[in-house]
Amino acid sequence: MKKTALYIIIAALGLAGCMNIDNVNPYTGSLHILRIEPQYPDGFPDASKPGIRISVTDRNLGNTYSVTTGTDGNAEVLLPGGSYRIVMSCPDGNMVYNGAADNVVLTADRSLSLMVIGSRSGRIVIKELYFGGCQKYPEQGNYQIDKYIILHNNTLDVQYLDALCFGAVDPYNSASTNPWVTTDPDTGEQVFQDFVPVVQAVWQFPGDGDDFPLQPGEDAVLCLTGAINHLAQYPNSVNLNKPDYFVCYNTTYFPNTAWHPAPGDRIRQDHILNCVIKTGIANAYAYSSISPATIIFRTPEDITILEFVSNPDNVVQKPGSTVDKVVAVPLDWVMDGVEVFNGAGSKKRLPSVIDAGSIQFSESFQGHSVLRRTNESATDEFGYEVLEDTNNSANDFVEIAKHTLNE
Repeated sequence: MKKTALYIIIAALGLAGCMNIDNVNPYTGSLHILRIEPQYPDGFPDASKPGIRISVTDRNLGNTYSVTTGTDGNAEVLLPGGSYRIVMSCPDGNMVYNGAADNVVLTADRSLSLMVIGSRSGRIVIKELYFGGCQKYPEQGNYQIDKYIILHNNTLDVQYLDALCFGAVDPYNSASTNPWVTTDPDTGEQVFQDFVPVVQAVWQFPGDGDDFPLQPGEDAVLCLTGAINHLAQYPNSVNLNKPDYFVCYNTTYFPNTAWHPAPGDRIRQDHILNCVIKTGIANAYAYSSISPATIIFRTPEDITILEFVSNPDNVVQKPGSTVDKVVAVPLDWVMDGVEVFNGAGSKKRLPSVIDAGSIQFSESFQGHSVLRRTNESATDEFGYEVLEDTNNSANDFVEIAKHTLNE
């Protein structure tokens, strides 16, 4: 197979320009051939195998390269020695096929067998995460109790928020030590658990099944901390006191009123989520301000979330801790997940079946958020907003300079 041209994305310059590594090599020393051999699952369309984009990220320097598969479905790339993160994604109708490998060490020419997993695009997806806070202007200092997420119905049918669960993934930050992911001693690849470790609390939307419909293309805002009008004091922040907004609020488990003031006068009582279980010791619901990983999930019809967490086998002690526990959410319960990275030393927390990539977040306390991209062609075709959903946050999300709930 002919060697595929490789281009370096000059992310640091914020430009769309690129350069060929064969012509302009920013590294000293020799280059090695990495042959990437995706292992496609049954049902993968053969016609889609050529031309799949694979991203290769230097885990130490943060540089990202791009290579595409050839007619045999494989790809070759010349790289300097180092440790790399490999990600591929291929949408096909309602299915999306993702493969990911982390900590791929390259010291000589080698072949990498990349497992590709198929999953269905989500019905309700995470549209926006605002977690980084803002400046307290006109006062001095930072402000971060105005966190929220936005959910979106990405289908042609009415979806229901009733009984939908939300949680943050352990560890809180992408650069933290992750005891849930191990390394295969033979291949050096990451091995994930068969569950997602949800830390500190599981929150559940109220409703009996059809109380909270979400129309096609419609959004739902969930306030993670103060469901109040933060704009009244801090003009860089946001007004979260709206009658249609939902809120995480429980004074029994999280009595810290600085982080969880009483919801504003426009928040409806039936829009307060149920805190199904608290596994941590904090007096406020902690959610990373630099690099959270987040999932939404729903239990099967034969079990409720309360029944699930009542079984001690499903509430697991965190390795290395005598205090912290997590809820072990089965992978196939997860409807959507988003992983945020902050810096070159970040580590994956979500397996590729949920999120094959990650969205890099540059800076907290500037009003930034991460937003899912709009699929323009599908939006034009169906007449309502359709969002990208390849189960790969690197493709689906972008960091924006200002959260979208501005007034």
